[in-house]
Amino acid sequence: MSIRRVMPDIPSQAMAESRDFYGLLGFEEVMNHGWVMTLASSSNPTAQITFMTHDKTAPVVPDVSVEVDDVDAVHAAVRASGAEIVHPLQDEEWGVRRFFVRDPNGRVVNVLTHRKGPVGAG
Repeated sequence: MSIRRVMPDIPSQAMAESRDFYGLLGFEEVMNHGWVMTLASSSNPTAQITFMTHDKTAPVVPDVSVEVDDVDAVHAAVRASGAEIVHPLQDEEWGVRRFFVRDPNGRVVNVLTHRKGPVGAG
């Protein structure tokens, strides 16, 4: 299993202001679905931060997202460990396959893989 990127997820009701502020630090908007916006460094595209007003299909806003190369394998390992699954493994309309799990500190981790093929940004 390989980790592709890790990014913090920040609950926000100030999306435009957040984009402008983090733009001062060198971040640029790379995805915006209205309820979720991701900013990335143009010099290091895996350096990212996400802001969310809510989550479109899950009951909570995650604290961190981890993109992996095989979300199904990670899901199987997490389930076998007995960790709490907060949001079930599913394909989302914006092009990711994901699930949420609660870590030992009570933080919610969004574990995802981008699906292959012509899909929207995720």
